Amino acid sequence: MAASELYTKFARVWIPDPEEVWKSAELLKDYKPGDKVLLLHLEDGKDLEYRLDPKTKELPHLRNPDILVGENDLTALSYLHEPAVLHNLRVRFIDSKLIYTYCGIVLVAINPYEQLPIYGEDIINAYSGQNMGDMDPHIFAVAEEAYKQMARDERNQSIIVSGESGAGKTVSAKYAMRYFATVSGSASEANVEEKVLASNPIMESIGNAKTTRNDNSSRFGKYIEIGFDKRHRIIGANMRTYLLEKSRVVFQAEEERNYHIFYQLCASAKLPEFKMLRLGDANNFHYTKQGGSPVIEGVDDAKEMAQTRQACTLLGISESYQMGIFRILAGILHLGNVGFMSRDSDSCTIPPRHEPLSIFCDLMAVDFEEMCHWLCHRKLATAAETYIKPISKLQATNARDALAKHIYAKLFNWIVDHVNQVLHSAVKQHSFIGVLDIYGFETFEINSFEQFCINYANEKLQQQFNMHVFKLEQEEYMKEQIPWTLIDFYDNQPCINLIESKLGILDLLDEECRMPKGTDDTWAQKLYNTHLNKCALFEKPRLSNKAFIIQHFADKVEYQCEGFLEKNKDTVFEEQIKVLKSSKFKMLPELFQDDEKAISPSSATSSGRTLLTRTPAKPTKGRPGQAAKEHKKTVGHQFRNSLHLLMETLNATTPHYVRCIKPNDFKFPFTFDEKRAVQQLRACGVLETIRISAAGFPSRWTYQEFFSRYRVLMKQKDVLSERKQTCKNVLEKLIKDKDKYQFGKTKIFFRAGQVAYLEKLRADKLRAACIRIQKTIRGWLLRKKFLRMRKAAITVQRYVRGHQARCYAKFLRRTKAATIIQKYWRMYVIRRRYKIWRTATILLQSYLRGYLARNRYRKILREHKAVIIQKWVRGWLARTYYKRSMHAIIYLQCCLRRMMAKRELKKLKIEARSVERYKKLHIGMENKIMQLQRKVDEQNKDYKCLMEKLTNLEGIYNSETEKLRSDLERLQLSEEEAKIATGRVLSLQEEIAKLRKDLEQTQCEKKSIEECADRYKQETEQLVSNLKEENTLLKQEKEALNHLIVEQAKEMTEMMEKKLIEETKQLELDLNDERLRYQNLLNEFSRLEERYDDLKEEMTLMINVPKPGHKRTDSTHSSNESEYTFSSEIAETEDIPSRTEEPSEKKVPLDMSLFLKLQKRVTELEQEKQVMQDELDRKEEQVLRSKAKEEERPQIRGAELEYESLKRQELESENKKLKNELNELRKALSEKSAPEVTAPGAPAYRVLMEQLTSVSEELDVRKEEVLILRSQLVSQKEAIQPKNTMTDSTILLEDVQKMKDKGEIAQAYIGLKETNRSSAMDGHELNEDGELLLVYEGLKQANRLLESQLQSQKRSHENEAEALRGEIQSLKEENNRQQQLLAQNLQLPPEARIEASLQHEITRLTNENLDLMEQLEKQDKTVRKLKKQLKVFAKKIGELEVGQMENISPGQIIDEPIRPVNIPRKEKDFQGMLEYKKEDEQKLVKNLILELKPRGVAVNLIPGLPAYILFMCVRHADYLNDDQKVRSLLTSTINSIKKVLKKRGDDFETVSFWLSNTCRFLHCLKQYSGEEGFMKHNTSRQNEHCLTNFDLAEYRQVLSDLAIQIYQQLVRVLENILQPMIVSGMLEHETIQGVSGVKPTGLRKRTSSIADEGTYTLDSILRQLNSFHSVMCQHGMDPELIKQVVKQMFYIVGAVTLNNLLLRKDMCSWSKGMQIRYNVSQLEEWLRDKNLMNSGAKETLEPLIQAAQLLQVKKKTDDDAEAICSMCNALTTAQIVKVLNLYTPVNEFEERVSVSFIRTIQMRLRDRKDSPQLLMDAKHIFPVTFPFNPSSLALETIQIPASLGLGFISRV
Repeated sequence: MAASELYTKFARVWIPDPEEVWKSAELLKDYKPGDKVLLLHLEDGKDLEYRLDPKTKELPHLRNPDILVGENDLTALSYLHEPAVLHNLRVRFIDSKLIYTYCGIVLVAINPYEQLPIYGEDIINAYSGQNMGDMDPHIFAVAEEAYKQMARDERNQSIIVSGESGAGKTVSAKYAMRYFATVSGSASEANVEEKVLASNPIMESIGNAKTTRNDNSSRFGKYIEIGFDKRHRIIGANMRTYLLEKSRVVFQAEEERNYHIFYQLCASAKLPEFKMLRLGDANNFHYTKQGGSPVIEGVDDAKEMAQTRQACTLLGISESYQMGIFRILAGILHLGNVGFMSRDSDSCTIPPRHEPLSIFCDLMAVDFEEMCHWLCHRKLATAAETYIKPISKLQATNARDALAKHIYAKLFNWIVDHVNQVLHSAVKQHSFIGVLDIYGFETFEINSFEQFCINYANEKLQQQFNMHVFKLEQEEYMKEQIPWTLIDFYDNQPCINLIESKLGILDLLDEECRMPKGTDDTWAQKLYNTHLNKCALFEKPRLSNKAFIIQHFADKVEYQCEGFLEKNKDTVFEEQIKVLKSSKFKMLPELFQDDEKAISPSSATSSGRTLLTRTPAKPTKGRPGQAAKEHKKTVGHQFRNSLHLLMETLNATTPHYVRCIKPNDFKFPFTFDEKRAVQQLRACGVLETIRISAAGFPSRWTYQEFFSRYRVLMKQKDVLSERKQTCKNVLEKLIKDKDKYQFGKTKIFFRAGQVAYLEKLRADKLRAACIRIQKTIRGWLLRKKFLRMRKAAITVQRYVRGHQARCYAKFLRRTKAATIIQKYWRMYVIRRRYKIWRTATILLQSYLRGYLARNRYRKILREHKAVIIQKWVRGWLARTYYKRSMHAIIYLQCCLRRMMAKRELKKLKIEARSVERYKKLHIGMENKIMQLQRKVDEQNKDYKCLMEKLTNLEGIYNSETEKLRSDLERLQLSEEEAKIATGRVLSLQEEIAKLRKDLEQTQCEKKSIEECADRYKQETEQLVSNLKEENTLLKQEKEALNHLIVEQAKEMTEMMEKKLIEETKQLELDLNDERLRYQNLLNEFSRLEERYDDLKEEMTLMINVPKPGHKRTDSTHSSNESEYTFSSEIAETEDIPSRTEEPSEKKVPLDMSLFLKLQKRVTELEQEKQVMQDELDRKEEQVLRSKAKEEERPQIRGAELEYESLKRQELESENKKLKNELNELRKALSEKSAPEVTAPGAPAYRVLMEQLTSVSEELDVRKEEVLILRSQLVSQKEAIQPKNTMTDSTILLEDVQKMKDKGEIAQAYIGLKETNRSSAMDGHELNEDGELLLVYEGLKQANRLLESQLQSQKRSHENEAEALRGEIQSLKEENNRQQQLLAQNLQLPPEARIEASLQHEITRLTNENLDLMEQLEKQDKTVRKLKKQLKVFAKKIGELEVGQMENISPGQIIDEPIRPVNIPRKEKDFQGMLEYKKEDEQKLVKNLILELKPRGVAVNLIPGLPAYILFMCVRHADYLNDDQKVRSLLTSTINSIKKVLKKRGDDFETVSFWLSNTCRFLHCLKQYSGEEGFMKHNTSRQNEHCLTNFDLAEYRQVLSDLAIQIYQQLVRVLENILQPMIVSGMLEHETIQGVSGVKPTGLRKRTSSIADEGTYTLDSILRQLNSFHSVMCQHGMDPELIKQVVKQMFYIVGAVTLNNLLLRKDMCSWSKGMQIRYNVSQLEEWLRDKNLMNSGAKETLEPLIQAAQLLQVKKKTDDDAEAICSMCNALTTAQIVKVLNLYTPVNEFEERVSVSFIRTIQMRLRDRKDSPQLLMDAKHIFPVTFPFNPSSLALETIQIPASLGLGFISRV
């Protein structure tokens, strides 16, 4: 078919447009060959005449059918051209919010400028292990493909991420590395993947900056090699960088920033460790303020700095090295502020003591003068001599900037080297995946050297990309055996030759740099002379002699020659470098050591790891100038070498391409600029891929897919048994031109446009069929509608006529009634109006007369009061005059008396000065001195005598003290016990008396309330009898109200029932959540337990090295030895005592009861710890509050001193009393001998008891006094305000605040002053004879004991009081309720009142009955518990007695247990027990658990036989009362089951078998435990088999935990088996043939929706479900447990299916929704067949069912949106929106979901509170429960088959 034949009427085409690049139009008439004009109709409603090019006569591009728009792969489009690609990307990006699209082997990623929830852990897990074409396009799919190919092909991989600045290259590379880190993990415990990811913040801070196009633009290229070992786990990484933009350090354009690290430093300048850097705001530095935009919106530089430092620490860079890095960076900032002053035109200078330079020199540790000199001078060397030349201000500024750039570049390389050093692994690298984050093609208004290098690199990458695409295309054709013709693709080798060949641009640039007087102008002339008019790709601008143009693969770029030479040379003055090398700052010289290895940043030693590099340098011995020559390599030369090395690496790997597109220049989220997008698509090679594909056969179909899609175009006779021949026959009829398609081995290849033609034929055929169906259906519907309308019209007429007649009769009756009503109403109105007027007149008269009388009374009263006021005022004035006169008289008297006193004083002073008086006084003083001297001598003699006596008394006291100490301690102990008992009894009696009084008082109150209620009842009854007449009148009203009350009661009942149901559901949800948390913890515990076992085995293998001639052990013991202990530290510690008791055994089973008790004790201790921690926090808060109060109040020093004096006074008085008591005690002890002293009836004992009693009483009195004094001291400190302040004392301040009365304050103040006077006595009197300490210690102990008793009694009293208060409150509530009921009953009629009282009485009796039943049950439980405890105590007493009798051989206690002598009368009357010997326990476990094959047991024997056997053995051990045997058997059983599951844990039959038996064993322990709750369904014989001696409730919990672990393992096995089947069977398999047509696929290999051989179908899933169900039934699993397993299986099926549906656009269609609903109905049918509909499994499929319904419902109007919101209650908002965005029509009749409809859905669902997570948690496991399921099987009837090998056990 010719292409021109497709240009028919209504065909849609693309025409160029200057604004939108491409615009869609529709043909108004058919195109005929030779037409020069096409009549088009644009989408905006305008008509256009489109003129064809007369030369080329090219027709406009055809538009793809709507069903192909929005494809995941651009190569799946039928028409492959630029407008189709652009439109497909726009639809996916704007309408569907999809940022990723495949274009053959390329992943196109459009930057959304918005955070999207598509990079979580659940998305990574969903893409892990999937084929690249099976899921929607994603960066994770590319990463998974690279990882899979590396593991499968053993070949290194590369991911090449390219794009222009702001397109999202760095983010894409980051997500790829995150995927590798998550999927692979690390091979060591060093968390290498975390270090790889941690390198990103560091490299972003030093290599990224804000540009006009991107806030976080990478200003360098990097290639990261992530190394893997043989097991494909990350072991290390290496990073290579390319072309750092050094010029940004010293210059930034408008609205741009320098590198992030500088602004992070400035934002963190206030940190203490950064003060030495002397930084400030970024606007203070020349290098950071030029762009005028120092802040990025939404970015906190201080937080970013903290993340950078954290990443450095994670990578092992020490704090000292970090500070060194920051020091150098701060020095660069200060260097930028160095200014120069011009001396003349050729020289300049720096101001003296220039602060920025001084700071720079201090930070760099270099000499200020030397640096200042070489910044303004340079050294010139000639052949003969060397001289120093000054430089101009401009040259000095350029030299300063060059130095700053050079330092930053060196620091950047140093950091990269050390990051590589940290990421390097000592393990040999097996393979690697490289991630290349490289700059894209760049073109600006002014393009310089950087853009030239960037575009040169992109030319090389584009060449490699073209070759790879061409190679893959050729391989595909050769594989399908299709004739291959060379496709002409763009080869950019000429452009690369222009740049890098001999005499190329780079070669000429290097040559000009070596010239002494080379300039940019001379270089430009050389370029013109060499390449102009000789190379078609090189051009010269018309209006410039300093620029050139290169025709790159993407576009023409004009480069300005200015600055090329300088940037290529990268000149830095050598003298400045030498100054920096001479720095005392250790790190700085390292930056410039090119040939020496730098010290590792993680340690200060020189023995660091070698630098990871792919091309290690080979040391050569050359000329001395060789190093200098190598150092002078130009930037272009270095870049070319590194680029060649990169290309070699890429060519040695399998590349994967990610092309990042920037949708707009304004960073608007989800805004698409067509012009910018087309520029980037042309530049990144996407269109080249399309062109290569379109040149051949871009559309490829398998034969089965073609047959399924275009079956409608075939007739029945065309369909053959062989699909390939059928397709050939049909294509020959449909497409005449055989060149338009080719038949391969497995696929049909089509030229561009042929699929669109076939789609048109298919749509036409379907449209014709639809029209015929619609015609028939519409006729039938209209006929049916007409008949229905005719019948309805006749019926309406009949009813209308009857209604009119009835209305007329009603009108006549109403008219007559109205006349009568009017007559009576008018009479009533007139009479009522007259009565109102009469009443109002009388009322007005009465009020007026009263008003006049009150006014007259008020006037008389006022006059009387005025007379009284005058009387009192006149008296007050007279008294005031009298007082003033008396005051004046007294004042005159005082003045006179003062004058007389002064005269007398003068006289006395004159007399005192006379000599005679002094003589008299002197004679008196001499006599007094003589007397005092004699008195002093006498006192000295007395003091010496007293000292001698004191030494004698001390010796006597010491000897007596030692004798009395022991006796005193014994007496104290006995006295404390007696006192505690007596005190407790007395206090309890007092409390009981008080409580009885309270109870009596409460009863009295209750009686009084009841009497009041009776009186009230009598009064109300009397009132009711009086109101009976009125009651009869209101009867109708009351009936209506009763009816209303009944309705309200019903509504309230329904509401309460609903509320109860909701609360019940909430409680169930909470219970399930708690179970889930517990079972998750249990799962984690089992995982850690397995890990511990593995490590233990490894340690055992490492420690137990085999020696020659080892001793052989029993095979059973050696195989099971490691499994008889729990793998926990507690178990090992508990095992120690049992080993000491049984030295003959090497390894003893764990004492499970001790283990459980310890677990419980640990839980209790943790709770106590939490309570104490809360109490401590509360105390700390109180202390802090009290301290805050202290700081607010002035503190009083004097009060504290008085408080201390009070304490001294109390101690003195107590000291005197203790002395007296001690003397009495000495006397009493001296009277009797030592043995009799300690007797309770001895005098010393009585004396001590009396003294202790008095001491305790005195102590209580003293405590009360101290509390009163403290409260009086500190209450109101305003009453006592001394000038000196008080020291800090929290307790004193609190006591002062308690004072209330000023009289108390004054009293306390006077008492304290007296205390201070009396406390001035000597300190040695406090402890005159040394006896105080001993007695005081005893007193303190007694005091503590009394305090503890007091506290306990206080707590008990408070508890009892609280209980009584609660009882009183409940009585009050009951009383109120009774009153309310009484009031309600009184309002009811007599019949209803009697009924309500009866109902109330029945309710009360029922409640009392229930309370009594609960009390009875509690008492029964208490009795049973006490009986069990009594049995245990009796058993322990028996063991102790036996142990005392057999002390000679303690080792035989366990081996020879004492068995009760209970010989059965009949040998054949079995008791349902099994007896075995202790040494046969391991053999029992081995035969019954370890070596048992589930299949044989399940088929031939009764279900749960191992569980019954084990329980019967436990019963026998219980019967023997042998706790050691019970403990050992249960422990061995649990550990053996764990071992079996560890070895064969992936076998479904094994796990199911032991889950069933574990549950049966658990049920047996419950059924025969003796507890009434579990004995309801037992027979009398079964009740006789209950356990008699041991309560195994704790072991039941252990078995329950074990069952939970087995259940979780069973679920994991199920999931592993079902996982590969679900997607293929539920989604991809076409269960209903012909419903879902297959759409065209692209180059990515899609999983076929047609079932091939080896693929899974829905029948496969159902067969597997049948297999699971039959196995569980054979094993005798509980029905409830089977339901839970089925529910979990269905949840896995539903979750996996829905997750894949949400990640696959090709599956979101109407037909696929029908397929899913059919598949779900088949699963529901399976549930019905198995009677499992009530298992809850169907509800787990509800999200999938709703998603399928969502695909099928109408999606247009607001009503549709409302229906969707109400229907999809099991789906989250994110899932609903995702399905609507992914919805893709398969046929032309379907319509896409509009963006406005999706927004309407989002608006309606915005208030819904659900999880933002997109995918369901497919790993979620529902909490499992094990309902009690008793067995009807009698234990005595169980026979043990010989096949089990249990002949050593016998029935009892």
